[in-house]
Amino acid sequence: MVKMIDVAKRANVSTATVSRVLRNPESVKELTREKVMQSIAELNYQPNVLARHFRRSKTNTILVIVPNIANTIFSQMVQGIEETAVQNNYRVLLGNSNRNVEKEYDFLDLLRQRHVDGMILLSSRIDIDTLNELTAQFPVVLASEYLNNMSISTVRIDNRKHGKEAAAHLLSLGHKRVAHISGGLNNRISFDRQDGYLDALTEHGLKRDNRLIREGDFTFTSGYNQMQELLSLRDRPTALFAASDEMAMGAIKAAKEKGINVPEDLAVVGFDNIRFSSFFEPGLTTVAQPAVEMGSASMELLLEHIKDPNFKPAERVLKSELIVRESCGLKG
Repeated sequence: MVKMIDVAKRANVSTATVSRVLRNPESVKELTREKVMQSIAELNYQPNVLARHFRRSKTNTILVIVPNIANTIFSQMVQGIEETAVQNNYRVLLGNSNRNVEKEYDFLDLLRQRHVDGMILLSSRIDIDTLNELTAQFPVVLASEYLNNMSISTVRIDNRKHGKEAAAHLLSLGHKRVAHISGGLNNRISFDRQDGYLDALTEHGLKRDNRLIREGDFTFTSGYNQMQELLSLRDRPTALFAASDEMAMGAIKAAKEKGINVPEDLAVVGFDNIRFSSFFEPGLTTVAQPAVEMGSASMELLLEHIKDPNFKPAERVLKSELIVRESCGLKG
């Protein structure tokens, strides 16, 4: 089936331009309009008339695509989305892909067929061309992550800044061999938190040591497995910054099994401040990501987008803070 992105590529214009030609042709220059119409004719593109009809009526339902609802951060963000949605007489349709990106593409048909008024994405795994096509036609907000050089509304924190803060805290305690377990390096969040860790090393006059940097996937198991590898080093780390609390907890379990005490022998800082982090033994020092507030802000931004057809994509960067507990050897 021919899609709007196919027309845009053939005419060498953006999907937003194709959308304007279809909805408001007078707003597009004549030469550009002719190129688009010619491409539509050559490709026999059939706009979704049903979807365009539904755009005139509201469903008071929004779609939220979640990569893994079992992840505490995502469930807290959904909580914030739902609370704000209910306050504004909206329902939330949850699409949990369970880490299967193909399922995320299937959920997009709900938006294309106008069964929902807009969409909030909690990951950026959908390809750029598809996202460009969707944002040209529908209200879409990306929460937690962000994309460079793309016109899409986002709600996030400054992961690089707070990654640096987490690592710098360990360095300020006198540690020289600070390891880092990142999230999967297929998303911007993981890179930003790792870049923050590297910024802290540089600021403290230390060089990058690739033996101390391991890639996880934000899960307890990956933290456990990567910590086992780190502890097998002849000159093992004395501190760890893990890019998620679950990985930090997995790492602490691996250390305890080898008779390494936290924080006496190994200081640990996580990221997220999931609910269990304060009850964990020892209490986990972590960056408190305002997940519920991020969800609420995402829903507020989407509602603005739904109400105003001329809404321009906006970015909201929320504040986080370092919560100091026992796992780094220094109580707050």
